[in-house]
Amino acid sequence: MHILSLDGGLSRTIHCAADLSTTLNPKPVEINGEANELGQLGSDKASMIALPLILLGLAWLQELIDQLIFAGRWNLAMGPGTPWWTLLTAPFSHAGFAHLFANSLVFLPLSYLVIARSSRAYVAVWIAVIALEIPIWLLWPVGAHGLSGVIYGLLGYLLLIGFLERRPLAVVLSVLTVLLFGGALPGLLPWASPPGVSWIGHASGFLAGLIAAQVVHRSPGQLSD
Repeated sequence: MHILSLDGGLSRTIHCAADLSTTLNPKPVEINGEANELGQLGSDKASMIALPLILLGLAWLQELIDQLIFAGRWNLAMGPGTPWWTLLTAPFSHAGFAHLFANSLVFLPLSYLVIARSSRAYVAVWIAVIALEIPIWLLWPVGAHGLSGVIYGLLGYLLLIGFLERRPLAVVLSVLTVLLFGGALPGLLPWASPPGVSWIGHASGFLAGLIAAQVVHRSPGQLSD
């Protein structure tokens, strides 16, 4: 009996020690899982921050090749009779370094203003701009190229998103856009656009941005910023 009692006491002691060990050394699986999620989130953010730079880099690479190797004759514009894939290359093709430099100064800040609100919105604007290029490619008699269509798409999204969502961040983005880039709005009008500038490309891009804002916005009744 004494031996059994001793074994029982020893067993209880071991169980107590095991419980204490579990308390002092919690399982690390959940912590590792959270760390993985945070790491993935950070990686996604870094990718979206890099995306506008990569896209702009493609435009500069195309222009460098065009000017240095083909003497400005390697244009990838869309227009009457061009292949369908020029819908994808047209935003990265420009009429020269001055054209590309001017677009670069506006493209990057507008890109990051949209990404500050939503990464999904940035992708949606690009998709909408390319989709609305299709009727211009099919019907408009003059070719066009450059990032300005995307720029006006980003502008349209930013101007409308504050009105749709009515949240502090969205409203601030809309107000900043008006203050910083409102002077570009006359470029939507045919009589206000300089010769050689595709106002129809600007207008279709702007409409694409408005559509993207309608598609991806969150209503005021949803979660706040």
